[in-house]
Amino acid sequence: MLRPEALFATPAAPARPAGVAAAADAGAALPASFRSLQAEIERYVQDGAQAGGDAVAGGAATTLGVEARALLLRSDSAADGDAAPLDAERERFVAEVAPLAREAGARLGVAPEILTAQAALESGWGRRPLRGADGADSHNLFGIKAGGSWNGARLSAATTEYDADGAHATVESFRRYDSSADSFRDLTRLLQTPRYRAALGTGDDVAAYAAGLVQGGYATDPRYADKLGAVVQRLRAP
Repeated sequence: MLRPEALFATPAAPARPAGVAAAADAGAALPASFRSLQAEIERYVQDGAQAGGDAVAGGAATTLGVEARALLLRSDSAADGDAAPLDAERERFVAEVAPLAREAGARLGVAPEILTAQAALESGWGRRPLRGADGADSHNLFGIKAGGSWNGARLSAATTEYDADGAHATVESFRRYDSSADSFRDLTRLLQTPRYRAALGTGDDVAAYAAGLVQGGYATDPRYADKLGAVVQRLRAP
């Protein structure tokens, strides 16, 4: 078993902001059938098929059949918030991104295991990377979307968004990178913008960091902080 302190050892983190509650102790485990569901979503998007729902023209959003949509809403995203020990594949993922997380964490004033947990949460521990139509890995470990100001490569992928009416399966445009290192660098640049000022300097306080992300609009999932906190707990477990 990897020792988190060996992977994430950094200088003392900045003081935590006052008045921020601790992260929740548990998160929902991802159903094993997420991959098949993801394939179903992508098939609906690509083919414009109708099976218990309507595909919106142009791939802007997709409504699936009742069973598929229910499964998507239960799975929420790539969240693996269960309390089981890390398996060998997850340990390899952690070891691969740990140096990148240390570098980014030093720049952001955020504990590197929190950034590692964020990458694990968004990519399913590297098992479910965002892929383009050609099947190539986007190396987008943080699910960062490609807005109008993004001039780099991009791809379209199925995702889940939340609003006042609940969760919805949609298709969004995401940024595409040449490497995982580029993904961490872009996250660092993004979080250093005024929009995410509240997430900076939060040290090892995962709840404060997650609150800063949500405040800036990074995540729409109302349980994002709980899920991120659950993954951080797994990484910090002895």
